Amino acid sequence: MQNDTLIVEDLMLLLMDDESGAIAGAGTLYYTLGGAVLVELGLDGHITVDENDKGLNGLKVHAVPGGALSDPVLQTAHEKVADRVRGVQTLLIEIGTGLRETVLDRLVERGMLRRESKKTLGLFRSTSTTAADTRHKMALMEKVRAVLVYGEEPDARTAAVIGLLSASGTLPSLHRSIPWSGKVYTRAKELEQASWGAEAVNTAVMPTVAAVSVGTAVAVTVTN
Repeated sequence: MQNDTLIVEDLMLLLMDDESGAIAGAGTLYYTLGGAVLVELGLDGHITVDENDKGLNGLKVHAVPGGALSDPVLQTAHEKVADRVRGVQTLLIEIGTGLRETVLDRLVERGMLRRESKKTLGLFRSTSTTAADTRHKMALMEKVRAVLVYGEEPDARTAAVIGLLSASGTLPSLHRSIPWSGKVYTRAKELEQASWGAEAVNTAVMPTVAAVSVGTAVAVTVTN
C-alpha cells in the first residue's frame, strides 16, 4: 500500500467499480470520506478524542496544535477541527461535503483513474471517471483480503480502511474479490468497533440508509 496516498483515496479506489465508475454507498459517501480523513488525522496524532466527552453529536474532537500539514486535504480538515470543539458527527459532514470530487481529481492526477468526456446523440456531453492504472488498488485489495479471509493481522492503515468499509455498509460490494461470509463480517466489525472514526461513520450512515430503504418501500407500495 503506497504511503503517499491518503486513506480517503484508498477507500475511494475500493468503493469505485473499475469499469462503470459507480461508487458503492454514494448516497452517504460524504460521511465515509469525512470519516476517512478524521481517522487519518487521528492515526497521525493531529487530533484526539476523549472517550468520556460525548455530546448529542458524538465524541468531541480536539485538534492537536502543530505546524501546517503537508497535504492540503488534511490541512483543511485540521483547520476545521481546530476552529472549535465539536462532535464527530458534525465534523463528518463538514469535512466530507464536497470531498468526492477533490479525491477523484487527485486520483486522476495520480494516473489511477481516467476521466473521459463524450457526447450522447451528438448533443449532450457527459463525463465518466473509470479505472486507469489498477496496480495500487490490486495491492490494496490483497491486503484487505489477507486480513478478512486469511486472518492476517492488519497494519494501522489497512485496519482503518476495513473499519470504514464495514461502517459504511459497502463491504459486501467487494464480494467478487472478497467473498462475503459471516467470518468476513465479524472480523470487519471488530476492526470497525476498534476505531472511533469508523464507529462514527456507522452511526451516521445507518439511519440514512434505513430512511432511504423505508422511503423506497413506501414508494413501491404507493405505486403498486
